[in-house]
Amino acid sequence: MSPEFPNITILGGGLLGGSLALALAATENPPSVRLWARRRETAEQARELGIHQATADLAEAVRGADLAVLAVPVGSMPGLVSLSLQAGLPASCLLTDVGSVKRAPHLSIAPLLADSGLRFIGSHPMAGSERNGLSAVSATLFQNAACLLTNDDLAPAPLAAALERFWQGVGCRTTWMSAAVHDELVARISHVPHVVAAAAARVCLKDPSEGRFGGGGLRDTTRVASGNPEMWAEIVTENREAITGPLREMIEDLSTLLTHLEQAPPHGQEAARQWLADAKHRRDLLNPPC
Repeated sequence: MSPEFPNITILGGGLLGGSLALALAATENPPSVRLWARRRETAEQARELGIHQATADLAEAVRGADLAVLAVPVGSMPGLVSLSLQAGLPASCLLTDVGSVKRAPHLSIAPLLADSGLRFIGSHPMAGSERNGLSAVSATLFQNAACLLTNDDLAPAPLAAALERFWQGVGCRTTWMSAAVHDELVARISHVPHVVAAAAARVCLKDPSEGRFGGGGLRDTTRVASGNPEMWAEIVTENREAITGPLREMIEDLSTLLTHLEQAPPHGQEAARQWLADAKHRRDLLNPPC
């Protein structure tokens, strides 16, 4: 592991925070890692999983930190940053996060750090699961995952380079972009797909008992709809400006297919085939067939 952050604090004891702690412990020459959780029961559970420096004491967690990773919902980040500063987060510490939107953290966190000397750089490792909490943690969660980095507040280049090496050290593929570009990108490739999976679950499983007749397609298409509703409601609300455009495109595209199906064969069938063929082509580019 890169020696630039020998003392790392992870603020949040959920799936990403716990998995990051385990991933760091598995690296060569691992850093010292403290994991903070709001509830003592969560910290105890983390210790049972091998995250030995898990604690519910925020002052203990932030003491001497070189890098602090916010692994809590984006809406909770400003309050946690304020509490961490009060608890003694060092002025030399670099602050980052794992949130799935980026404009909101940059806007809300930077003013809190103005008089502290701390710097914030946004991070979004595109890793996760429909499962939540420490029961789902994995030391390999970040292997080959994309990590999108944002430096809208213009932290010094050496800090940005060090943070990039940090994420590469746990297996991530890193890319830099602005927070606005990030939010527009993940709206299309992550947030809208989640909404579509949820819509499929609502319509296709209107009678949940019928799901027992479904095959892999039903399970695969709706899998992420099992994600935490509270977390995803926050995500889609925070990124609503970027989501609404692609969501309207999705509705219009489905309306196009509906129009095709309302036509008599052969014209309607050929139009539907072309619609499906275009979808297949785009999906095959994402994951080329063997």
